[in-house]
Amino acid sequence: MSVSDTLMRWRYRAVPDHLLGEILTKRWIDNAIPVLILMAVVTVFGSAIPDFFGASSLANLLRQWGEFSLLVLALMIVMVAGGIDLSVGSTFALGNIVALTLMSVAEWTMPAAIAATIACGAAVGLVNGILVGYLRLRAFLTTLVTLIIVRAIVDMLLLKYSVAIAGGFIDSDAWYYLGEGFLLGMPFSVFMTLVIAAILHLVLSRTRAGWHILATGGSRRSSHNVGIPVRRVVCITYVVSGALCALAGLLFASRLGGAGADTGIGLEITALTAAVLGGNSLGGGRGSAVKALIGAITVMIMVNSMVRLGVSSGANSLLLGLVLLAAVAIDVRWLKNRHKLLSNVYVSPTFAPLPPAPATEGDSPYALNDKLRPVELIGLGAIDGPEDVILDDDDHIYAGNRTGDIVRFLAPDYKEQEIYAHIGGRPLGMAFAPDGALLVCVGGMGLYRVTKDREVEKLTDETNRSLFTIIDDSRLRLADDLDVAPDGRIYFSEATVRYDMHEWPVDSLEARGNGRIICYDPNTNTTQTILKNLVFPNGICMTHDGQSFLFAETWACRVSRYYFAGPKKGKVEPVIPNLPGYPDNINRASDGTFWLALVGMRTPSVDLSMRMPGFRKRMARRIAPDEWLYPNINTGCVVRFDETGQILDVMWDLGGENHPMITSMREHKGHLYIGGISNNRIGRLKLDGADTGWTGPKSYWGRT
Repeated sequence: MSVSDTLMRWRYRAVPDHLLGEILTKRWIDNAIPVLILMAVVTVFGSAIPDFFGASSLANLLRQWGEFSLLVLALMIVMVAGGIDLSVGSTFALGNIVALTLMSVAEWTMPAAIAATIACGAAVGLVNGILVGYLRLRAFLTTLVTLIIVRAIVDMLLLKYSVAIAGGFIDSDAWYYLGEGFLLGMPFSVFMTLVIAAILHLVLSRTRAGWHILATGGSRRSSHNVGIPVRRVVCITYVVSGALCALAGLLFASRLGGAGADTGIGLEITALTAAVLGGNSLGGGRGSAVKALIGAITVMIMVNSMVRLGVSSGANSLLLGLVLLAAVAIDVRWLKNRHKLLSNVYVSPTFAPLPPAPATEGDSPYALNDKLRPVELIGLGAIDGPEDVILDDDDHIYAGNRTGDIVRFLAPDYKEQEIYAHIGGRPLGMAFAPDGALLVCVGGMGLYRVTKDREVEKLTDETNRSLFTIIDDSRLRLADDLDVAPDGRIYFSEATVRYDMHEWPVDSLEARGNGRIICYDPNTNTTQTILKNLVFPNGICMTHDGQSFLFAETWACRVSRYYFAGPKKGKVEPVIPNLPGYPDNINRASDGTFWLALVGMRTPSVDLSMRMPGFRKRMARRIAPDEWLYPNINTGCVVRFDETGQILDVMWDLGGENHPMITSMREHKGHLYIGGISNNRIGRLKLDGADTGWTGPKSYWGRT
C-alpha cells in the first residue's frame, strides 16, 4: 500500500465522519439550541447579578417558574396540534380571581374551589375548542377575541369582589401550602409542574391520543384521511390548555393572596416566547414538555434578571420581542434546512480499497460461460422479487415476494401456487427449523417464524445495543439471511444498521462496515450481536463440523468463516478473500461443498471509487441518487467452492437472459433452484452427477 493510501486509511479511521449525520438524526438534537441558549443566559446573568445562585433567590425563582411553566405547557399542547392560544394570560387571571373569590368570599371548601377554578379554565378552553376545532375558525383571531372577552369578565369580577377579597382571610393551612409549601425538597408548585410535564410527555410519546395530537399538528388533512378525529383532538387540546392556565392562576392566588387589574397582562407573549424558544414549532407537529420547560426557565431567568438589574418594563418587553423574533427565525430556518443538512452529511463514505479483481477469462476459475442458459423458468411473471428460495421434504418451493408474502409453488410441476403466509415487510433469507417451521429474515421487521400450521410468530426484532454508539443499533433494520446451528441457535446477518430496506444500495457508497451478525437463542429467548463492523454481511451457511459458519460480505467481495464453538471459538478466518463479484447467499451442496450467489460483478470504476471516499462524498452531495455510481448488479453468477476456498465450478448467464441478478440458490434432488431479488421468476437447473435424493433438510437434520 502506498504512503498516500496509508495516510488516507488512518485519516478515515481516526475521524468518524458519520457521527455528525447520526447526531442530526436524533430527536433530542432539537433541544441542542434551546439548551445552549439556556446555558448562555445562566452564564451571563449569573455573572452579572450578585447572589444569583443563592438559596432564597432560587426558591423565589422556582415558585414563579412552576406557575409560569404551566402556562407554557398549556400553550405547547395547543401548538403541537397546530393551533395557537392567545387567551392563556386572561385565563390565568380568571383562575386567580375565581379561586380567591370562592375561597375568601364564598367560603367554599378547598377541594370544591380547586375543582370549580379548573372547570372555569376548561370552559374557556372548551369555547376555544368548539370555535377553532369544530367551527374551524382561525385560531389566532378566535383566541384574540377570547382574550378580550375573558379579560372583560375578570375586570367585572374585580370590580365586584376585589374589596371583599382584600379584606377577607382564608383560614386554611392547606390552601397556603399550595403556594408556599415544599414537597420532596422543592416548592409544591414546582413538584406539581414536573408531575404534569411528565404526564404530558408520556401522553405525547407513548399513547394513541398523543400520536393523534402530533399527527394533527403535522397535517390535519392527512390525519383526517387516516381516520383521526381531528376536530375532537383540536378541541381537547384547548380544554387542556384552559385547565392548566386556571391551575397556574390558582397557584398564583395561593402564593400572593391578591388580585389586581394587571394580573396576567402580557403573559401570552411571554409564554409564547418561552414555548418557541424551547423548540416547539409554531407550525405544529413538533414539540414536547421538555422543550416547554427549557423555554420557560430561560425566559423566567431573563425576565427576573432584567428586573433585578433595574431595567425598565419597556426595555423588558423589547427584549422579549427580540427573543421571540429570533426564536421564530431559528425555528423556521432549522425546520426548513435540517433535512437538507442531514442529506449532505449523513452518507459518509470511507476508504475501502479492494484487491485487484480476479480475471474472468482464460484459465481463471471464474472464466465466463453459458452454463445457466438452459435454466427452466418457474412462475414467470407470477412472483415479484424472490430473494431466497427453499424447498421442503415434499418438494414444494417457498419464496418471498415484494408485497410481504411467502408464496408456495406446489410440486411436482409448480404450475399451481398459493400464499403460504403473509408476513409484511420484505421476506429475505429463509431456513427450516428442526420441527419443520419456516424461519424468515424480514427486512425492516427482524426474525420471524412460520409454523407448519401457517401461524406467523415474531422471534426477535432487536438485539443488545452497543455501548459506544450514537445511532440506536438495538432495532433490527435489515436482517437478510440466516442459518440454524445444530443446537437450535439461529445465526442471522443484518446488512446495515444505518439504512432501511429501500435504501440498501446507499450502503455500498459508504462501504463503512455497518453490518453485523446476530445470534438468537430460542432456548433462552435472547438475542445478542456476535460480530460487528462487517461490510454488508449477506449470506450465512453452517459448515459440516457443527462449530462454525460461512458468511459473505457483499461490498468487501469476500467470504469468511466464524467459529462459534470448539477450540477456535470466536475466531474469524478468510475463506475466499477476493471475488470477482459481490457475494450474496451461501448454501450447502450435495457433495459436501457450498454454493455461492454473486449478485453482481465488480467494475473498474467502482473499484477505483472505493479508494476515493472524497469523490463518493461529493457525488452523494451534488448528484441525484438515481445518478450515483453503484455496483453492477445486473450480471448473475453461481459459484461452487469447498471449505478451503477452492473454486470448483462457476456458472454464468451471459447477457442476463434468464437471471440478470442472482441472490440465492438451493440444491434439491439433483436440481439447482435460483432466486433473485429483482427477478420475476424462479430458475431450475439440472445438475449433472448430483445426488438425486439429497435435500437440504436431510443434510441439516438427518431426516429420511
